[in-house]
Amino acid sequence: MDLSWIPNAISISRILLIAPIIILFVNDQFGWALALFSIAGLSDGIDGYIAKKYDWSTRLGAFLDPAGDKLLVAWSFGTLAFLGHIPVWLAVVVIARDVIIVAGSFMYHYLVRRLEGDPTFISKLNTGLEFAFLIFVMARAGFGKPDEITITVVGAAVLVTVVISGYDYVSNWIRSARVEG
Repeated sequence: MDLSWIPNAISISRILLIAPIIILFVNDQFGWALALFSIAGLSDGIDGYIAKKYDWSTRLGAFLDPAGDKLLVAWSFGTLAFLGHIPVWLAVVVIARDVIIVAGSFMYHYLVRRLEGDPTFISKLNTGLEFAFLIFVMARAGFGKPDEITITVVGAAVLVTVVISGYDYVSNWIRSARVEG
């Protein structure tokens, strides 16, 4: 029996969890939102692990996995900023980086050459910090913990890694495009 569809199904499930998470945010149900968000976050590691371990990587999966992450992060940051739980400027910076990466990857793919490759270490660190920050914000909104300084420190780390990873992507594409051109 061919089970190579499992990683893609997990990625699709993560995308489908976004709407309920956002609805829970809006309805001030942060405990439940935190539970669903944690499941979505864990699914990110699980689908990638399964795809690599069993060599079930597909072109669709290469699109769905990062799309699921970016959509979950963007909707969460945007909604939590709208509700006043995080600074709007931080949400704008995080979402702008993702828009630049998505637009840049499409432009590179179609104007230079087929884009392939894994995310860089700084990009993975950034994604991990974004997920941690969002979890902390939800936990604070739902349960009053962690303290504000913890959220501020993690938020600052998110900002730093957003800027560095965004710069890293763009500079690598420019350098590679010059070599190809």
